[in-house]
Amino acid sequence: QVQLVESGGGLVQAGGSLRLSCAASRTIFSINVMAWYRQAPGKQRELVAAITGPGNTDYADSVKGRFTISRGNAKNTVYLQMNSLKPEDTALYYCNAVVRAGATMTSWGQGTQVTVSS
Repeated sequence: QVQLVESGGGLVQAGGSLRLSCAASRTIFSINVMAWYRQAPGKQRELVAAITGPGNTDYADSVKGRFTISRGNAKNTVYLQMNSLKPEDTALYYCNAVVRAGATMTSWGQGTQVTVSS
């Protein structure tokens, strides 16, 4: 199991920026996929962005061009840079890690709240 701790959420006005951080308990290069998900009240959890071990990235259509997922030099941190935030980006953001080593292990952080005011 991988322990994940998110930080960086907060309240921001529309058009502003935030950077979320996710610290993993093991080097992220041993993790097959790290991703950010979000869940707004009354809605299902959805994938926001993902990054694989080789560094390939994928984004939800709603955030393409505004959000960037990246890995830190510390090798155990993943970031989500969020620019041009919109009220509809308001949600609880979760860090996710998937390790495939025989069995597949999926880990979740506790979530960090992002609120975008109009």
